[in-house]
Amino acid sequence: MTAGRTRHDREVRRSGHTTIRYTASGPAGGPTLALIHGWACNRTDFDAMTDHLPENYRVLAIDLAEHGQSRSTRDVWTMEEFARDVAAVLEAESVDTCVVAGHSLGGAVAVEVGRLLPDTVSHVVALDALHYLSLFPAQSDEQTDAMLHLFRTDFAAAVRGLVEGGSPAGTDTALKDSYFEKMVAVRQPAGVRSIEGLVRWDMDAALRETQQPITVFAIRDLVTQEAIDRYADRFDIALVDLGSHHFPVESPEETARLLAATVETSASPTRA
Repeated sequence: MTAGRTRHDREVRRSGHTTIRYTASGPAGGPTLALIHGWACNRTDFDAMTDHLPENYRVLAIDLAEHGQSRSTRDVWTMEEFARDVAAVLEAESVDTCVVAGHSLGGAVAVEVGRLLPDTVSHVVALDALHYLSLFPAQSDEQTDAMLHLFRTDFAAAVRGLVEGGSPAGTDTALKDSYFEKMVAVRQPAGVRSIEGLVRWDMDAALRETQQPITVFAIRDLVTQEAIDRYADRFDIALVDLGSHHFPVESPEETARLLAATVETSASPTRA
């Protein structure tokens, strides 16, 4: 493992006055891992974790539009459009094959990247994503309206609810407050619009059309039996005890081990 990676900040431009900024590290010829942050987060969340990945890995950590350092004036904030942000980076880096891993909302985007690029993406990884049944499967009109009403009328309370919902009992209050402060500052209107894009996302349809194996690393205390029963035949759910919903930040070395094992399995010629 490397003690610290040399990172290169790069950018790619898309339509809609969209500039996607990302960080590349590692040799171009190594196994490639693309990392997608969660809602209201950014690519630096992966910095500590990537320092524990094998030195021969090429790692691309991507800021989605209007997150981190990426900027856009577009009007479309769907998971599919976020996937095109990632696809633009993979094209700019001439990636032939890669594992795509996404945290939270980034897990939904990772699925869409797999669906969009079936010949490029070998494996999709979701980091504490896809199993939250009130967020990821398409919601009814009533449920969607209720959630969006909360975000539009009391954004801070809605963000606090997300943080609390992703925090197992005993999570440090100061840690929760730090996540809240970061997430509540998400750029608008993209913040609310991307939440709308997530709750309107038809995950079941996307899963049916995604050919690659999908692995979900989920915090044990945050997974319901209902979610396991509903999706166990579509993706592999691996329960972990690594902290809160934001475990890639809290447990970077352990998260790196999980991702490295997935990359190695994906690269194996005997992979199913």
